[in-house]
Amino acid sequence: MSQVTFSFDGMHAVVTGGAGGIGREIVDLLAASGADVVVWDRASPETAGRDVRAPSLAVDVTDEESVRAALRETVGMIGRVDVLISCAGITGPVANAWEYDAAAWRRVVDIDLTGAFLVAKAVVPEMRRRGYGRIITVASIAGKEATPMLAAYVAAKHGVVGMTKAFGRELAGSGVTVNAVAPVMVETELFAQLTPEFIERTQALIPMQRFLTAGEVAATVAWIASDQSSFTTGQVFDLSGGRADY
Repeated sequence: MSQVTFSFDGMHAVVTGGAGGIGREIVDLLAASGADVVVWDRASPETAGRDVRAPSLAVDVTDEESVRAALRETVGMIGRVDVLISCAGITGPVANAWEYDAAAWRRVVDIDLTGAFLVAKAVVPEMRRRGYGRIITVASIAGKEATPMLAAYVAAKHGVVGMTKAFGRELAGSGVTVNAVAPVMVETELFAQLTPEFIERTQALIPMQRFLTAGEVAATVAWIASDQSSFTTGQVFDLSGGRADY
């Protein structure tokens, strides 16, 4: 059986939220495939007690100046950014929409949506100048459907889907592609933010009757980031185990 492998030799990538979970899997796969990777995360992997195969910068993706400073430092480290994987995000509280805390709402939207916007905004000008770039944002199936009890997360991820389509359409023909992935729930440390009842109810919605793995997300992201995916932009790739059949 033939096997598709990815070569990112000579490529330079940034992964936000790359210190753990899905982001860490993406970092490991890109690094193993030859890319020079820099992690942008709220805390360094060392502080979080994690072993990540790439240098890391502490970045607040909700702060435009923090993002700009990180980009300057990153360029100084690896020369340029060819690939941006925007993975930083939080789930937020589980609560009815009408009972949702306003401060928690703002925090989720700031990190999940505004953060994705600010990091994309930062790297696009130089990508356009060079005529090449890959931007992939980790959205969620919640960005296409309504997931009860997660109103802020749903709103933010719907925003990410719309933002991806807008960036993709505006940059079409520039050599810069912008896409997203929309996974169902992935078993990561974010599970600690959720109740057992919520987790059980969510798994029941997946026809394959299991959760997605971070490695499966990373493999899809790597394909979108590769030169084998050069004619696709403004798209959202479902990773839903049959849940999204529309």
